Amino acid sequence: MTTEQLPKNQPNSNNPNDVLLRDGLSQDSAATQPPFVDEHEFNIHLANNDNYDGLTFEVIEAEVAEGKRVVSRGVYLAPNLITTLSLLSGFYSILASTDGKFYQASLAIFLSAILDGADGRVARMLNAQSPFGEQYDSLADMLAFGIAPAILIYSFALEPLGRIGLGCAFVFTACGAFRLARFNVQVGTVDKKYFVGLASPLAAILVTAAVMVAMDHNEWVGQYDSLVMTLFAAWVVICGLLMVSNVKYYSFKEFDKKKVPFVVLIVGVLVMSIVLYDIPVGILAIGIIYALSGIVTTLKAKSKS
Repeated sequence: MTTEQLPKNQPNSNNPNDVLLRDGLSQDSAATQPPFVDEHEFNIHLANNDNYDGLTFEVIEAEVAEGKRVVSRGVYLAPNLITTLSLLSGFYSILASTDGKFYQASLAIFLSAILDGADGRVARMLNAQSPFGEQYDSLADMLAFGIAPAILIYSFALEPLGRIGLGCAFVFTACGAFRLARFNVQVGTVDKKYFVGLASPLAAILVTAAVMVAMDHNEWVGQYDSLVMTLFAAWVVICGLLMVSNVKYYSFKEFDKKKVPFVVLIVGVLVMSIVLYDIPVGILAIGIIYALSGIVTTLKAKSKS
Protein backbone atom coordinates (compact mmCIF):
# COMPACT_ATOMS: atom_id res chain seq x y z
CA MET A 1 0.00 0.00 0.00
CA THR A 2 1.52 3.34 -1.07
CA THR A 3 1.01 6.73 0.52
CA GLU A 4 -1.69 7.52 -2.07
CA GLN A 5 -3.63 4.35 -1.19
CA LEU A 6 -4.67 5.27 2.34
CA PRO A 7 -7.98 3.98 3.74
CA LYS A 8 -11.10 5.90 2.84
CA ASN A 9 -11.84 6.61 6.49
CA GLN A 10 -8.71 8.71 6.92
CA PRO A 11 -9.10 11.39 9.60
CA ASN A 12 -9.34 15.12 9.17
CA SER A 13 -5.75 16.43 8.87
CA ASN A 14 -6.75 19.50 10.91
CA ASN A 15 -7.09 17.31 13.96
CA PRO A 16 -3.70 17.24 15.75
CA ASN A 17 -4.56 13.85 17.25
CA ASP A 18 -5.04 12.25 13.81
CA VAL A 19 -1.72 12.97 12.08
CA LEU A 20 -0.96 10.79 9.05
CA LEU A 21 2.56 9.52 8.46
CA ARG A 22 2.96 10.91 4.93
CA ASP A 23 6.59 12.01 4.84
CA GLY A 24 8.18 9.82 7.54
CA LEU A 25 8.41 10.48 11.25
CA SER A 26 9.99 13.53 12.81
CA GLN A 27 13.10 12.95 14.91
CA ASP A 28 11.71 14.96 17.81
CA SER A 29 7.99 14.12 17.73
CA ALA A 30 5.67 11.10 17.68
CA ALA A 31 2.69 10.66 15.38
CA THR A 32 -0.57 9.10 16.43
CA GLN A 33 -1.54 5.89 14.66
CA PRO A 34 -4.15 6.44 11.92
CA PRO A 35 -7.36 4.44 12.34
CA PHE A 36 -6.43 1.65 9.92
CA VAL A 37 -8.56 -1.44 9.70
CA ASP A 38 -6.08 -3.71 11.49
CA GLU A 39 -2.54 -3.98 12.80
CA HIS A 40 -1.25 -5.52 9.56
CA GLU A 41 -2.46 -2.54 7.50
CA PHE A 42 -0.85 -0.16 9.99
CA ASN A 43 2.50 -1.96 9.73
CA ILE A 44 2.40 -1.82 5.93
CA HIS A 45 1.70 1.92 6.04
CA LEU A 46 4.58 2.43 8.48
CA ALA A 47 6.99 0.50 6.26
CA ASN A 48 5.97 2.39 3.12
CA ASN A 49 6.47 5.78 4.73
CA ASP A 50 9.99 5.53 6.10
CA ASN A 51 12.71 7.81 4.83
CA TYR A 52 15.63 5.39 5.03
CA ASP A 53 18.46 6.21 2.68
CA GLY A 54 19.97 2.74 2.89
CA LEU A 55 22.74 3.86 5.23
CA THR A 56 20.80 4.91 8.33
CA PHE A 57 20.35 2.70 11.39
CA GLU A 58 17.06 3.52 13.07
CA VAL A 59 14.28 2.00 15.15
CA ILE A 60 10.63 2.84 14.56
CA GLU A 61 8.20 1.37 17.05
CA ALA A 62 4.61 1.70 18.19
CA GLU A 63 3.96 2.33 21.89
CA VAL A 64 1.32 3.76 24.18
CA ALA A 65 1.86 7.28 25.54
CA GLU A 66 -0.72 9.05 27.72
CA GLY A 67 -3.32 6.45 26.75
CA LYS A 68 -2.80 6.93 22.99
CA ARG A 69 -1.13 4.67 20.44
CA VAL A 70 1.88 6.54 19.02
CA VAL A 71 4.78 5.74 16.73
CA SER A 72 8.21 6.99 17.74
CA ARG A 73 11.72 6.94 16.31
CA GLY A 74 14.92 6.16 18.23
CA VAL A 75 15.85 4.29 21.43
CA TYR A 76 16.46 5.20 25.07
CA LEU A 77 20.19 5.33 25.69
CA ALA A 78 20.76 4.61 29.41
CA PRO A 79 18.78 1.36 29.91
CA ASN A 80 19.85 -0.08 26.56
CA LEU A 81 23.52 0.60 27.30
CA ILE A 82 23.16 -1.27 30.59
CA THR A 83 21.51 -4.15 28.73
CA THR A 84 24.44 -4.12 26.30
CA LEU A 85 26.87 -4.42 29.20
CA SER A 86 24.88 -7.42 30.46
CA LEU A 87 25.10 -8.94 26.99
CA LEU A 88 28.84 -8.33 26.92
CA SER A 89 29.27 -10.04 30.30
CA GLY A 90 27.36 -13.08 29.07
CA PHE A 91 29.43 -13.18 25.89
CA TYR A 92 32.66 -12.97 27.88
CA SER A 93 31.44 -15.78 30.14
CA ILE A 94 31.07 -18.07 27.12
CA LEU A 95 34.58 -17.27 25.93
CA ALA A 96 35.99 -17.83 29.43
CA SER A 97 34.17 -21.16 29.81
CA THR A 98 35.51 -22.51 26.53
CA ASP A 99 39.00 -21.39 27.62
CA GLY A 100 38.76 -23.22 30.95
CA LYS A 101 38.53 -20.03 33.05
CA PHE A 102 35.48 -21.21 34.96
CA TYR A 103 35.70 -18.83 37.91
CA GLN A 104 35.91 -15.79 35.64
CA ALA A 105 33.02 -17.15 33.59
CA SER A 106 30.95 -17.53 36.75
CA LEU A 107 31.69 -13.99 37.91
CA ALA A 108 30.68 -12.66 34.49
CA ILE A 109 27.27 -14.35 34.80
CA PHE A 110 26.80 -12.81 38.25
CA LEU A 111 27.66 -9.40 36.77
CA SER A 112 25.09 -9.95 34.02
CA ALA A 113 22.45 -10.70 36.65
CA ILE A 114 23.24 -7.45 38.48
CA LEU A 115 23.11 -5.44 35.25
CA ASP A 116 19.87 -7.16 34.22
CA GLY A 117 18.23 -5.96 37.42
CA ALA A 118 19.65 -2.47 36.95
CA ASP A 119 18.46 -1.83 33.40
CA GLY A 120 14.81 -2.37 34.28
CA ARG A 121 15.01 -0.12 37.32
CA VAL A 122 16.76 2.61 35.34
CA ALA A 123 14.12 2.39 32.61
CA ARG A 124 11.30 2.73 35.13
CA MET A 125 13.06 5.53 36.99
CA LEU A 126 13.63 7.54 33.79
CA ASN A 127 10.26 6.54 32.31
CA ALA A 128 12.28 5.09 29.43
CA GLN A 129 10.45 1.82 28.85
CA SER A 130 9.85 0.77 25.25
CA PRO A 131 8.96 -2.33 23.20
CA PHE A 132 12.47 -2.33 21.72
CA GLY A 133 14.03 -2.31 25.18
CA GLU A 134 11.85 -5.21 26.31
CA GLN A 135 12.77 -7.37 23.32
CA TYR A 136 16.46 -6.43 23.49
CA ASP A 137 16.53 -7.30 27.19
CA SER A 138 15.04 -10.73 26.48
CA LEU A 139 17.64 -11.46 23.80
CA ALA A 140 20.45 -10.42 26.14
CA ASP A 141 18.94 -12.59 28.89
CA MET A 142 18.85 -15.56 26.53
CA LEU A 143 22.59 -15.36 25.98
CA ALA A 144 23.59 -14.43 29.54
CA PHE A 145 21.20 -16.73 31.44
CA GLY A 146 20.21 -19.37 28.91
CA ILE A 147 23.37 -20.12 26.94
CA ALA A 148 26.29 -18.96 29.11
CA PRO A 149 25.39 -21.07 32.21
CA ALA A 150 24.79 -24.15 30.05
CA ILE A 151 28.18 -23.80 28.37
CA LEU A 152 29.81 -23.16 31.75
CA ILE A 153 28.46 -26.30 33.41
CA TYR A 154 28.99 -28.41 30.28
CA SER A 155 32.62 -27.32 29.99
CA PHE A 156 33.19 -27.74 33.72
CA ALA A 157 31.51 -31.06 34.52
CA LEU A 158 29.29 -32.51 31.80
CA GLU A 159 31.60 -32.88 28.81
CA PRO A 160 32.94 -36.31 29.93
CA LEU A 161 29.35 -37.61 29.88
CA GLY A 162 29.24 -37.19 26.11
CA ARG A 163 25.81 -36.92 24.55
CA ILE A 164 24.08 -37.20 27.90
CA GLY A 165 25.97 -34.18 29.21
CA LEU A 166 25.25 -32.28 26.01
CA GLY A 167 21.56 -33.12 26.28
CA CYS A 168 21.32 -32.01 29.91
CA ALA A 169 23.01 -28.69 29.15
CA PHE A 170 20.71 -28.16 26.15
CA VAL A 171 17.63 -28.81 28.30
CA PHE A 172 18.63 -25.80 30.39
CA THR A 173 19.14 -23.61 27.31
CA ALA A 174 15.84 -24.67 25.74
CA CYS A 175 13.93 -24.12 28.98
CA GLY A 176 15.51 -20.67 29.26
CA ALA A 177 14.21 -19.82 25.79
CA PHE A 178 10.74 -21.19 26.62
CA ARG A 179 10.66 -19.22 29.88
CA LEU A 180 11.62 -15.91 28.24
CA ALA A 181 9.13 -16.40 25.40
CA ARG A 182 6.34 -17.19 27.86
CA PHE A 183 7.25 -14.17 29.99
CA ASN A 184 7.04 -11.88 26.94
CA VAL A 185 3.58 -13.04 25.93
CA GLN A 186 2.26 -12.91 29.51
CA VAL A 187 3.36 -9.34 30.24
CA GLY A 188 0.31 -7.44 31.45
CA THR A 189 -1.76 -10.59 32.03
CA VAL A 190 -0.17 -11.95 35.22
CA ASP A 191 0.32 -10.49 38.68
CA LYS A 192 3.56 -8.50 38.75
CA LYS A 193 4.15 -9.56 42.35
CA TYR A 194 5.00 -13.06 41.15
CA PHE A 195 7.10 -14.83 38.53
CA VAL A 196 5.46 -17.82 36.89
CA GLY A 197 8.35 -20.23 36.93
CA LEU A 198 11.84 -19.52 38.24
CA ALA A 199 13.26 -16.36 36.64
CA SER A 200 16.11 -17.10 34.22
CA PRO A 201 18.70 -14.97 36.10
CA LEU A 202 17.96 -16.88 39.30
CA ALA A 203 18.21 -20.24 37.53
CA ALA A 204 21.53 -19.13 36.05
CA ILE A 205 22.78 -18.11 39.51
CA LEU A 206 21.86 -21.54 40.92
CA VAL A 207 23.91 -23.26 38.21
CA THR A 208 26.79 -20.81 38.44
CA ALA A 209 26.98 -20.87 42.26
CA ALA A 210 27.10 -24.68 42.18
CA VAL A 211 30.13 -24.54 39.87
CA MET A 212 31.87 -22.01 42.14
CA VAL A 213 31.21 -24.12 45.24
CA ALA A 214 32.63 -27.18 43.49
CA MET A 215 35.76 -25.24 42.55
CA ASP A 216 36.27 -23.85 46.05
CA HIS A 217 35.72 -27.23 47.71
CA ASN A 218 37.52 -29.51 45.28
CA GLU A 219 38.35 -32.36 47.62
CA TRP A 220 36.16 -34.56 45.43
CA VAL A 221 38.46 -34.21 42.41
CA GLY A 222 39.83 -37.61 41.43
CA GLN A 223 37.66 -39.47 43.96
CA TYR A 224 33.98 -38.83 43.25
CA ASP A 225 34.12 -37.48 39.70
CA SER A 226 31.37 -39.74 38.33
CA LEU A 227 29.02 -38.95 41.20
CA VAL A 228 29.63 -35.21 40.92
CA MET A 229 29.07 -35.25 37.16
CA THR A 230 25.79 -37.08 37.67
CA LEU A 231 24.70 -34.59 40.32
CA PHE A 232 25.55 -31.65 38.05
CA ALA A 233 23.61 -33.25 35.18
CA ALA A 234 20.54 -33.64 37.39
CA TRP A 235 20.97 -30.16 38.87
CA VAL A 236 21.07 -28.33 35.53
CA VAL A 237 17.98 -30.21 34.32
CA ILE A 238 16.09 -29.41 37.55
CA CYS A 239 16.97 -25.71 37.27
CA GLY A 240 15.82 -25.70 33.67
CA LEU A 241 12.50 -27.38 34.44
CA LEU A 242 11.83 -24.94 37.29
CA MET A 243 11.98 -22.11 34.75
CA VAL A 244 9.14 -23.56 32.68
CA SER A 245 7.07 -24.75 35.64
CA ASN A 246 3.91 -23.00 36.80
CA VAL A 247 5.34 -22.51 40.28
CA LYS A 248 4.84 -18.93 41.46
CA TYR A 249 7.80 -17.06 42.93
CA TYR A 250 7.63 -13.71 44.68
CA SER A 251 9.20 -11.13 42.35
CA PHE A 252 10.21 -8.50 44.97
CA LYS A 253 9.26 -5.80 42.41
CA GLU A 254 7.14 -3.98 44.98
CA PHE A 255 9.16 -4.99 48.02
CA ASP A 256 11.15 -1.73 48.18
CA LYS A 257 7.94 0.35 48.13
CA LYS A 258 6.56 -0.99 51.39
CA LYS A 259 7.62 -0.64 54.99
CA VAL A 260 8.62 -3.75 56.92
CA PRO A 261 9.22 -4.38 60.62
CA PHE A 262 12.62 -3.23 61.88
CA VAL A 263 13.58 -6.81 62.76
CA VAL A 264 13.62 -7.67 59.04
CA LEU A 265 16.56 -5.29 58.59
CA ILE A 266 18.43 -7.04 61.40
CA VAL A 267 17.74 -10.44 59.82
CA GLY A 268 19.05 -9.09 56.52
CA VAL A 269 22.31 -8.03 58.16
CA LEU A 270 22.73 -11.48 59.74
CA VAL A 271 22.11 -13.19 56.40
CA MET A 272 24.69 -10.98 54.70
CA SER A 273 27.21 -11.81 57.43
CA ILE A 274 26.69 -15.53 56.86
CA VAL A 275 27.01 -15.13 53.10
CA LEU A 276 30.25 -13.16 53.44
CA TYR A 277 31.83 -16.08 55.32
CA ASP A 278 31.61 -18.18 52.15
CA ILE A 279 30.01 -16.20 49.32
CA PRO A 280 29.41 -19.02 46.78
CA VAL A 281 27.99 -21.37 49.44
CA GLY A 282 25.83 -18.58 50.88
CA ILE A 283 24.45 -17.58 47.48
CA LEU A 284 23.75 -21.20 46.56
CA ALA A 285 21.98 -21.79 49.89
CA ILE A 286 19.81 -18.70 49.50
CA GLY A 287 19.02 -19.67 45.91
CA ILE A 288 17.97 -23.17 46.94
CA ILE A 289 15.78 -21.80 49.75
CA TYR A 290 14.12 -19.39 47.30
CA ALA A 291 13.56 -22.18 44.75
CA LEU A 292 12.01 -24.41 47.43
CA SER A 293 9.86 -21.57 48.77
CA GLY A 294 7.90 -21.36 45.54
CA ILE A 295 7.33 -25.11 45.48
CA VAL A 296 6.17 -25.16 49.13
CA THR A 297 3.84 -22.19 48.59
CA THR A 298 2.33 -23.82 45.51
CA LEU A 299 1.76 -27.13 47.28
CA LYS A 300 0.10 -25.39 50.23
CA ALA A 301 -2.18 -23.44 47.89
CA LYS A 302 -3.22 -26.66 46.13
CA SER A 303 -3.86 -28.47 49.39
CA LYS A 304 -6.22 -25.70 50.51
CA SER A 305 -8.14 -25.62 47.24
